[in-house]
Amino acid sequence: MRRVVLLLILFICLFVFKQEVFAVEDPLSLPNNKFGIHILFPNEIDAAAKLVNSNGGDWGYVTIPIQAGDKDLKKWQEFMDKARILHVIPIIRLATEGDYFNTKVWRKPDFSDVLDFANFLNSLNWPTKNRYVVVFNEVNRGDEWGGTPDADEYAQILGYAVSVFKSKTQNFFIISAGLDNASTNSSSSINEYSFLQQMNVSVPGIFNQIDGLGSHAYPNPGFSQPPSVMNSESIQSFFFEENLADGLSNKDLPVFITETGWSQERVGEENAAFYLVTAFQNNWSDSRVVAVTPFLFSAQAGPFEQFSFLDKDQKPNGIYKSFQNIAKTKGTPGIEPAVLGNNVYAATPKKVEDFAHTKDQSSGSVWSLKPLAPVVKWLLQVDKIW
Repeated sequence: MRRVVLLLILFICLFVFKQEVFAVEDPLSLPNNKFGIHILFPNEIDAAAKLVNSNGGDWGYVTIPIQAGDKDLKKWQEFMDKARILHVIPIIRLATEGDYFNTKVWRKPDFSDVLDFANFLNSLNWPTKNRYVVVFNEVNRGDEWGGTPDADEYAQILGYAVSVFKSKTQNFFIISAGLDNASTNSSSSINEYSFLQQMNVSVPGIFNQIDGLGSHAYPNPGFSQPPSVMNSESIQSFFFEENLADGLSNKDLPVFITETGWSQERVGEENAAFYLVTAFQNNWSDSRVVAVTPFLFSAQAGPFEQFSFLDKDQKPNGIYKSFQNIAKTKGTPGIEPAVLGNNVYAATPKKVEDFAHTKDQSSGSVWSLKPLAPVVKWLLQVDKIW
């Protein structure tokens, strides 16, 4: 009988330790300022903070990409330090770089890229407990995945990202890539809903492993549909994505809309501003949406100019002003202690190393018996007494 009791105690301990693997904070359990903006460069954070924290807001969000060749420790630690001072929550999106042999596409990442990112980002002192990381971008498009999209490859990369980032610290909050909601099934793209289903076939339970679902809820087709259009290709696409992902898992995944916005060339600046306000007040008020970071804060020229919140003279346009005037919330996320004296600047980024672990594929948890050593020792002592 005593052995049965001891085994029962051991099983309970195992269950507790397994649950402790997921140490991220639920961002929807605390006051949350879901307003954010997508920026391209770290030095834009000062101006972006004034926008996302305007009109009563605090601790708004910024989404920013980091390329594989841009691991400058001082540069990115200064960004994190400013985020802390300005009360901005960073969402870091992983990116590679243009393919050397085909400059029209982004190089397809591999496992070493993910490991290198995990080592580098773990070297930084983040402002908040949750370290939000989006694992690449619109991967259902061929030009974002080495020329040909592959749901199987991305699911493997995403699952590995969950494991390797969380092996560094459980505070990494892993978000799947926002997908192109206008893509169709062809040789160069995959419909996003087909892509999500193929991911789960390749890695069963992949949506149990991640912490959040990324979404690019653009008003398609043509970046021009009004908020009243609520279908699977519109700004309401996050709703359809989330429902599908939840149906493929046993989780109610929080949603991060890291890109969205209207083409000013197609609908005009005034309509784009009105649509944005309407969407925040209605479509994106959904309780499962953690953050909405419209694309893009600033684009002086090129194809992104049609989405910019600043005009050609880098002055706030009508979209900026309308966004600024929306009443916001004072967020209260969990805060990480600062590193005194900026000691992290002197740190040496960790080198790429082999990563091996035993992993439960169905839940994404990492099993380790090391924490149970004192428990086992105690149980053996109790067994002798009994």
